[in-house]
Amino acid sequence: MTPRPDASRPRSHARHDEAARRRAGSDQDLLRDLRRLDGRNYGAYKSVLGDWDYGDFTLSVDRIQSDPYAPPSSLRALTTPAAMGLPEDCLSSGDQRLAAADYLLRSFGRALREHSSANAVQAARPGQEILQRSACTVRPDRVELRFQVHLPARGRVILGDAAARLFDLDVPDALMAAFDLVSDDGATRARLEELRAHVRAYEDHRALQQALADNGWVAFVADGSLLARRTGVSPLPLPLDAGAVPFEAPESLRRSVALPHAGEVTGMAVEPGVTVIVGGGYHGKSTLLSAVQQGVYAHVPGDGRELVATLPDAVKVRAADGRAVTGVDVSPFIAHLPGGADTTRFSTSNASGSTSQAAAIVEAVELGAPLLLLDEDTSATNLLIRDARMRSLVRAEKEPITPLVDRVGSLAREGRVSTIMVMGGSGDYLDVADRVLMLDTYRCLDVTPRAHEVVAAMPRSREDLPWPRSAPAGRDEGGSDAGPAAPRPPERIPVRARGGGDRPKTRSSGLDTVVLDKQTINLADVEQIVDPGQAEAIAWAVRGLVEHFADGRAPLPELLDRLERSFASEGLDACVKFGARPHPAFLVRPRRVDIGAALNRYRTLALV
Repeated sequence: MTPRPDASRPRSHARHDEAARRRAGSDQDLLRDLRRLDGRNYGAYKSVLGDWDYGDFTLSVDRIQSDPYAPPSSLRALTTPAAMGLPEDCLSSGDQRLAAADYLLRSFGRALREHSSANAVQAARPGQEILQRSACTVRPDRVELRFQVHLPARGRVILGDAAARLFDLDVPDALMAAFDLVSDDGATRARLEELRAHVRAYEDHRALQQALADNGWVAFVADGSLLARRTGVSPLPLPLDAGAVPFEAPESLRRSVALPHAGEVTGMAVEPGVTVIVGGGYHGKSTLLSAVQQGVYAHVPGDGRELVATLPDAVKVRAADGRAVTGVDVSPFIAHLPGGADTTRFSTSNASGSTSQAAAIVEAVELGAPLLLLDEDTSATNLLIRDARMRSLVRAEKEPITPLVDRVGSLAREGRVSTIMVMGGSGDYLDVADRVLMLDTYRCLDVTPRAHEVVAAMPRSREDLPWPRSAPAGRDEGGSDAGPAAPRPPERIPVRARGGGDRPKTRSSGLDTVVLDKQTINLADVEQIVDPGQAEAIAWAVRGLVEHFADGRAPLPELLDRLERSFASEGLDACVKFGARPHPAFLVRPRRVDIGAALNRYRTLALV
């Protein structure tokens, strides 16, 4: 890119009002305007709304915060791939453009830390996953990066000189560092190679997920993957010199796939059915399951899990005491309750652990999840198993709960939904498992033959029950023997009439809290939300579903399909239709099944 000149005459957009267009048409440049505002009331900052030409990019000031304590001002930087020097092998497909945008956002964040002396500029901070983000988009003819700025003030008085320095140094220097892929120097060449590695990692993961579909597998873990994390709360990989054990597939399960960049890759392919992971405590059972759980997403180079892939709609289900359940057919697991309550359309505002997990399983299947992931540590024991002694003591007609062990086989065979589960405390699942994996000091062994020997030597009384025809069945092109569940069409919740500027409240906090007006949706048990931007997008998506898409006729899966089409055509800016501010800077594309899980936990949800 060419050397940056001072910001010159702004060019207005038709989206601004007439006053804004007149201000943007001033013959003053941005820096002089900011200096001129020094000492004035904070509201005078609105005079710099508009587009400002920096030569190699355009800086668009879209919204000015109302006062120093309000949410920061919204800005965008716009350029073209040609001006940046973005190579064609990072631009020619949608996957390449998504991964390139993810990389550019990370590059901008690093540049901010290097070039910004204050925390005035805020940008989205990606984690280990490569995801579609509203903060940066790459198209064949356009690159757009969104961020926010706290415009400096003392009290409510503008600090114009400080603002001018911010837009003369911090912001443009960080943008130039992120956008410049043209300069012929070692640093730029290194960044180009990083960019290409980022794009290749994403393309390989997408190809690996396609290989799952082509081969009929549900998950794949490549040889050499580093699955362990540094700590229980860190997403970063445990280094080899700190004791990490590279994954090695059991020979009986080793398969190979050809990927566009990594070439021939070998690893463990998990086929459909019931897979049980066993082993002693602290030997790596949950670490393997966690890697499979996160394999629905591509990971950045160096993460260690780049070549771990899982079917994109796989769902981790767990118990969640106290969650709301609305109109769910939990009868495959809970029936003949005392008092005769109907469990084919069961509702409660305060579910127990077993009821919440039963509902989560049925809801996931209803949403089309082809694979369920469970860990006994986060499950309700009485939903998983009931041993022979307890069955003898408490007669079946007196026990409302049918444990998963009695249904999991038919759920796979008839419902077309596979299960991968960690089970270290009960052997009841050994005789319903299609394969048994043992983790021994982080080494993965196929012990299925030995498990069969144990089952033969120590048989138990089994009660393998069919998956009910009234219960949901997994989506499968080959069809299913299980009949469809009764539809659950949500009713529309009309936009409430408000006056005096009272806006609907739509917000999120962290990974697990969404607030719609006076209702809080707890997503702590929806474990595959990995970025706060996904939770924020889910908040807007749920509002869109209940206020725009719901019509009292279409069931939830159909509504989610409509929402997905909106995201596909409009990107995350589709949330603007549901009330989000224009040009949102922190949204991240959530999975369809996670949006559905949030709606299912919405206490205001009403069904026809």
